[in-house]
Amino acid sequence: MRRRLINSTLAVVLVVIAVFGVSLVIVETRTISSSAQERVESEALRLASIVDSRLISDEKITGAILRDQVAGDRYARIEIPGRKPIEIGTRPTGDVISATRPGEQREKVTVQEPKAAVTREVGRTLLIIAAVALLAIVAAVLLAVRQANRLASPLTDLAETAERLGSGDPRPRHKRYGVPELDRVADVLDSSAERIGRMLTAERRLAADASHQLRTPLTALSMRLEEITVTDELDTVKEEATIALAQVERLTDVVERLLTNSRDPRTGSAVAFDLDEVVKQQLEEWRPAYRSAGRAIVSSGKRHLEAVGTPGAVAQVLAALIENSLMHGGGTVALRTRVTGNQAVIEVTDEGPGVPADLGARIFERTISGRNSTGIGLAVARDLAEADGGRLEMLQTLPPVFGLFLSRTPTSKGTDSEKTDEKTDEKTVR
Repeated sequence: MRRRLINSTLAVVLVVIAVFGVSLVIVETRTISSSAQERVESEALRLASIVDSRLISDEKITGAILRDQVAGDRYARIEIPGRKPIEIGTRPTGDVISATRPGEQREKVTVQEPKAAVTREVGRTLLIIAAVALLAIVAAVLLAVRQANRLASPLTDLAETAERLGSGDPRPRHKRYGVPELDRVADVLDSSAERIGRMLTAERRLAADASHQLRTPLTALSMRLEEITVTDELDTVKEEATIALAQVERLTDVVERLLTNSRDPRTGSAVAFDLDEVVKQQLEEWRPAYRSAGRAIVSSGKRHLEAVGTPGAVAQVLAALIENSLMHGGGTVALRTRVTGNQAVIEVTDEGPGVPADLGARIFERTISGRNSTGIGLAVARDLAEADGGRLEMLQTLPPVFGLFLSRTPTSKGTDSEKTDEKTDEKTVR
């Protein structure tokens, strides 16, 4: 493209120079010839006037007297009736410019000038025109190169940007070139890069969320299947199988919710539900894991509370908090339900060392973790809570207390209940 721009610009300049240059040469040549002819005629007329005045005053007329009246490179011949012709200068040979003027005393004055002088002047004029044309060509080449670089370099940059987008590098360049059309293309590419970046971020986030949210129900399902494989009691098998089926339903709900959130992260399917059922479900799911770790999980607080939200999402939030306490906390984990204003609150606490002070304000940020974990569990839990119009907060760092706030239904009635742990064996409590 750069070569084409240079060649096209140079071709236009050459055509313009050819058209106007030839016309200028013709005009200048004619002007110089006409000017030389006029000078010769003017000199012949002037010399005839001088001769007339001397003839009238009866003065002497010789070549020596009139020599100063004729230019050095011209030849003059004065013919006076009854006298010998007077010649001034050297008679030129070859092509000449000649002018003859008669006088009032019947004399005749002829002035001649060699045409070579006109040719030399025309040649000098042609050299000047050629030099100007050469300068114009050089200037045109320089301008064409500059314009070609100004247009070709941005296009090369834009092509590289498009190639980077195609190779998976969505960083916008925010580079502009001072050419409206090219800047428009750059704007579109930068906008596309930002959209692609958001899409890739959303895809990576979906993959991370999916791996994290699916891990808990799969782990619980695995534990139930292990319980089935190690027992010979039919009632236990049926009970564990029923719980495993519930886990499969929850797993299906998690997948559907992930797909829904990937399309619109603010989409929720909030309904009124009983908090007791969700809490009871989490206790049953996590008791085997806590029993294996020599720890206990208990619940207390108000009963028969109805909240507004998505039961599956609330279960996932509680599962993330319970798992977080299992991995990073210590001692007994307690789930406590209470009421504050028009909200139902589920608090999850343990007897562990708490949250470090430097992580307290950033605990819900992605990739932030106090230990070697993914650091997205609490961030996903917070997003799930906010999708249903609730919120997840860290109420206390030592001991750690997390609170899940949900809207209550107007008819919700809660009753106090003491701390319970129906299936926890005394040996498992630390």
